[in-house]
Amino acid sequence: MGGTAAAPSKAVVVGLDGVPYTLLRRFCDEGVMPFVRDILREGTVAPMDTALPEISSTAWTSFMTGLNPGKHGVYGFMALEPKTYKLQFTNFNSVRVATIWDLLSRQGQRSVVLNIPTTYPARDLLGVLVSGFVAIELKRATYPASLVPYLEEVGYKLDVDTTTFKHSTDAFVDELWDALAKREEVLFRLLTTEEWRLYIGVITETDRLHHYLWAAIEDEAHPYHSFFKDYYRKVDQFIGRVWEKVGRDALFMIMSDHGFCGIRKEIYLNRWLQEQGYLDFVENPPKSHQDISEKTRAFNMDPARIHVHRKGIYSRGGVGEGDCRGLIDEIAQGLLELSIDGDKPIERVFRGEELYTGYYVKQAPDLVLLPRRGFDLKGTITQQTIAGRSSLTGMHTHDDAVLFVNRPVAKREKAHIVDLAPTLLSHLGVALPPELDGVSLLEGP
Repeated sequence: MGGTAAAPSKAVVVGLDGVPYTLLRRFCDEGVMPFVRDILREGTVAPMDTALPEISSTAWTSFMTGLNPGKHGVYGFMALEPKTYKLQFTNFNSVRVATIWDLLSRQGQRSVVLNIPTTYPARDLLGVLVSGFVAIELKRATYPASLVPYLEEVGYKLDVDTTTFKHSTDAFVDELWDALAKREEVLFRLLTTEEWRLYIGVITETDRLHHYLWAAIEDEAHPYHSFFKDYYRKVDQFIGRVWEKVGRDALFMIMSDHGFCGIRKEIYLNRWLQEQGYLDFVENPPKSHQDISEKTRAFNMDPARIHVHRKGIYSRGGVGEGDCRGLIDEIAQGLLELSIDGDKPIERVFRGEELYTGYYVKQAPDLVLLPRRGFDLKGTITQQTIAGRSSLTGMHTHDDAVLFVNRPVAKREKAHIVDLAPTLLSHLGVALPPELDGVSLLEGP
């Protein structure tokens, strides 16, 4: 007698932008997230490292490709045009390699991909894609176009309007609630109405909450402390709904793109470079990177990417290849010795070749800085001091991202965000491309 064919395997990823492992565990222990607490008992949960620099565009691109930035080409939200020195947003057109869902599409398998940063403008796939931050226009953020009327009817928001914070914290809180409600409505609707083998739904509102109101969770007397926890209660309820709907047969993953912590000081690296004589402008104070002069030997790109002003690469560059190594070493040592009020803000300085390999490695920064907790590195070019503060109270961390899989995972020292693509692909029966930097967490070492 013939048996019933087994249903094809599926995979579900709930992405929580900027949610630290330590905060998730704390909220589970405190009863703020009871649904997630119960889900975590069904598999393996652990902290995870992310890409460097620890910025969402780089991290999410590493997630969706399984590649390091030297292979996928996205080192941050901004890139500098070498001839005009104009800043350009990186977007999905900057990602010239296959994503997880591209590989599935080639095999005739459908995916639903919702709200991943750096997927704008939306491009064709077998399935559905709604772009995440930085997405500008709903029509260009949506594939297929037939989905646009529904999103418009719902009042779907591509992102939180953070400018409301400048006017009123209450208005910002209302914006956070509204954006989350509409995000969850669309995420759940497409989970339940579309056909898919792979479903990825990302909540970015947690990242916005952390940047502006992290101080609220560190201080029980803060006027928005209760709101912060209530927000996570709503996120917890949504994850519980998704879990109950998809069942335990699917591979179920909860992950974040980086961790988070409170800010003590912001560090303005371009100001340090200027004061040390590495960075010069055609006019002071400068208005933008376009004011970089031919005397400049190095400059910083947000958040912590230092580039040598090379001759032959930049139109005003004057540093020859023979002088690069000594200059890089000199800047690295100076940054490690930098002291702010008796504290050293830089934990480690990486050379680009330590971190990156691949076709796009020539675009890599010469130095990437890893800050100590509480020191938020910035690439602004207009600050007149090395250290200061802004309205932001929370910053990204390279470690302490969260990873949960409802399966036993291979015993390794620590998972990295590039491991998630091969984990999903191997579960879905897709042969792993040899160029992947990550390894499947479902297989032995």
